[in-house]
Amino acid sequence: MTKPRVAVLISGRGSNMMSLIEAAAAPDFPAEIAVVISNRPEAHGLARAQACNIPTRTVDHKAHADRAAFDAALDAVLVEEQADLVCLAGFMRLLTAPFVEKWAGRMINIHPALLPSFKGLHTHERALAEGVRIHGCTVHFVTPEMDVGPILMQAAVPVLDADTPETLGARVLAQEHVIYPAALRMVADGRARLESGRVVLDEFVLAPPALVVPPVG
Repeated sequence: MTKPRVAVLISGRGSNMMSLIEAAAAPDFPAEIAVVISNRPEAHGLARAQACNIPTRTVDHKAHADRAAFDAALDAVLVEEQADLVCLAGFMRLLTAPFVEKWAGRMINIHPALLPSFKGLHTHERALAEGVRIHGCTVHFVTPEMDVGPILMQAAVPVLDADTPETLGARVLAQEHVIYPAALRMVADGRARLESGRVVLDEFVLAPPALVVPPVG
């Protein structure tokens, strides 16, 4: 049986990209990482993917007049690469509604916060500023509005009194590397899908044991 072909979109170092590549190397993983695409030619993740023998492509957003033109070029590369699924992994571009709607149910994203809290950027700084006691990460289907897509999986970590954005971010990132491959597995093998704006599971699926709450008493 042919595995779905996954395109991973990056803009930087490719930390979550690597977690997907490493997971997909297992024989029983139900998808293959077919290509890594970056909107930045200098993205370090491109070299990391190449070192893993993953084909790479660049669609430089600076070479296109507007978002629509960039998205059209990106879509053309995805079609050329015969992508079945798309994973955004630190991809720092807002995508247009027509592009997102074309790939609806086939495109997922990892966000470093427990959505719907802390959409957008600087999530760890904002979590500390707000004084929350639990923070984390979310994998969700991508919809035209930023960071509001139906949630596939979440992991939570405690916020410690001594935390800085860097220490908190590192703890969250470790959980991103756990749940992103797990969520992709669910989508690739058909156990999770998008229907009428909601995530439907064919069976009850537990997230990895990532939730840690501060001790009480």
